[in-house]
Amino acid sequence: MIDTPSLAKFSAFVQLKDFRAPTKKEYVRYVRRLGDHYQCDPALLTEDQVRAYYLELRQVRKFGSSAMKVAKCALRAFFQDCLHRTGWTVFQEVRIAPPQTLPLVLAREQVATLLQAVELPRYRTVLGLIYHTGLRVGEAVRIELRDLRETHTDHPRLHVRCGKGGKDRFVPLSPAMLRELRKWWKTHRHPAFLFPGPTLAWRERSLPADAAQRAATHLSVSAVQHTFRLVRAATGLPAAATVHTLRHCYATHLLEEGVSLRLISQYLGHASLETTLIYTHLTPLNEARTRTALDVLHRAVA
Repeated sequence: MIDTPSLAKFSAFVQLKDFRAPTKKEYVRYVRRLGDHYQCDPALLTEDQVRAYYLELRQVRKFGSSAMKVAKCALRAFFQDCLHRTGWTVFQEVRIAPPQTLPLVLAREQVATLLQAVELPRYRTVLGLIYHTGLRVGEAVRIELRDLRETHTDHPRLHVRCGKGGKDRFVPLSPAMLRELRKWWKTHRHPAFLFPGPTLAWRERSLPADAAQRAATHLSVSAVQHTFRLVRAATGLPAAATVHTLRHCYATHLLEEGVSLRLISQYLGHASLETTLIYTHLTPLNEARTRTALDVLHRAVA
């Protein structure tokens, strides 16, 4: 669809908001897709047409809860906040229940098998870091040298900048992980990125050895995800496992080691402790402790 005045107005409108860059891009994209669906300026649509479009997304295109949530927020921002439409009830009618499924968690031995099967050091290191810190993949690839400045203390930690929701946080690092990160950085010595994006100049041995230092950006999320899928297939791990599964493993395995749920919630960058509570359902060790406690209670009253 050719950009319309209303779409241009909305593009400028979202730039005034304190949204993250990907959110701004997605909001405009969803409004553009609405106009493409009806082949007209989206500002000319009626509430009934918007309601019918939501039904199309849910019933025909089978949008999941995450995509439906973005569609709801984007179109509400366009019609109510930007165009000041009043009296519409469609956005209250669209109800999106959060998913109730439990995430997959790999055993520690499975995680070790996965990481050992990764051949290229840059991918092995970044996947190891995700498991070690619970970072989201987008947070991990963006790590810079300045984020490691807290590592010279007796309690090294990593500064995660502008995570989900634009929030900063610190996560602890073990000395062994810190040594691995430093060893990896010495292979390329990029002045800013811990995981610079690979370039043709980097891969070709005949080209300058300092080519990696001139990488203009960091390693891409898609490259890490693609590597994970290849290794997952090679090692026979469950097809449902993704890079994000390592984040679930981090939280669950820490919980099994006795780390408090509140600390894990802070390390993960969760806005609410309720989000972290799901991991209490994923650890057999906690269930075993509960069964032992119940046995003690039973004997006390028997």
